[in-house]
Amino acid sequence: MIVSMAFNDTFLKACRGEAHDHVPVWYMRQAGRSQPEYRKIKETHSLFDITHDPELCAYVTKLPVDQYNNDAAILYKDIMTPLPFIGVDVEIKSGIGPVIYNPITSEKDVEQLGELNPEKDVAHVLETIKILRNQLHVPLISFAGAPFTLASYMIEGGPSKNYHKTKAFMHSNPKAWHLLMDKLGTMTVAYVHAQVAAGSQAIQLFDSWVGALSVSDYKRFIKPVMDRILTEVRSEGVPLILHGVGTPHLMNTWKDMPADVIGLDWRTTIDEARAIGIEKTVQGNLDPSILLAPWNVIEQETKAILDQGLKSNHFIFNLGQGVFPEVSPDTLRRLTAFIHEYSAEVKRKG
Repeated sequence: MIVSMAFNDTFLKACRGEAHDHVPVWYMRQAGRSQPEYRKIKETHSLFDITHDPELCAYVTKLPVDQYNNDAAILYKDIMTPLPFIGVDVEIKSGIGPVIYNPITSEKDVEQLGELNPEKDVAHVLETIKILRNQLHVPLISFAGAPFTLASYMIEGGPSKNYHKTKAFMHSNPKAWHLLMDKLGTMTVAYVHAQVAAGSQAIQLFDSWVGALSVSDYKRFIKPVMDRILTEVRSEGVPLILHGVGTPHLMNTWKDMPADVIGLDWRTTIDEARAIGIEKTVQGNLDPSILLAPWNVIEQETKAILDQGLKSNHFIFNLGQGVFPEVSPDTLRRLTAFIHEYSAEVKRKG
């Protein structure tokens, strides 16, 4: 006998600022990472193998929802997923991250980039989404890498600590830079449309490294393409989440952009975000390092965040960045239960 679980739409309600019974929670990089079942799979399967096997990828995506009782699932894949199909020679190397073998150095390199055909190129991603919509009792979040973060890998040739090459390219060849943003923007819009059409119920744009830029550089070189992406995909009617790391100085700019949810890292408190006029939903923002501390510390830090977030229905609990492998699954399970129980009690008392 199959018992159907009621759909938990708490996350979607929080995205819209509607009343709900408890604070919803999900964790960036919740799929895999610290889970023993995932590590067992990784002994014989690469990220490429997993993401190109829709049934297996759906299992990895759903696993943390089943184990932790989270209020949303996020699709297991990488921000690099669409890049090979536009001509980027990329490999995800264990312990390093994305490595680009044909980095961009000129306007000609940008001109040679192709276009994404989602239904053909990332059919495996779309099939995974369809499978998950039939399996999940919580909303499914899909995502895309934002243009600056993708471009930083494409120009640097891999991860960078300072983004010197990227910034130099941006300033020395603005025509080529804006062409690159235009091409990546077009790719991202097509990619997001296809994911939503397949069944994704929210989209997060990961601009992981954009905090390396000044406000003036962001407004000149990044904001136009981000506004374009957000505006063009708003027609889908699903919540749009904008997230970056080290971005407190960009909050005044982000608050007026056409996103529904702003992801905060641990450098910006929820009260600080509200104080500068951010009224839309915020998501965050426990420092993931705290997850290695004793439980009383985790509870204390989490309670402080919840007390700020619970002042409004516009709040989703998350980490300020991703789960890392050393974190115990038991800690995440206990943390989710605490968030649900504590927030529900506060809401009941009104």
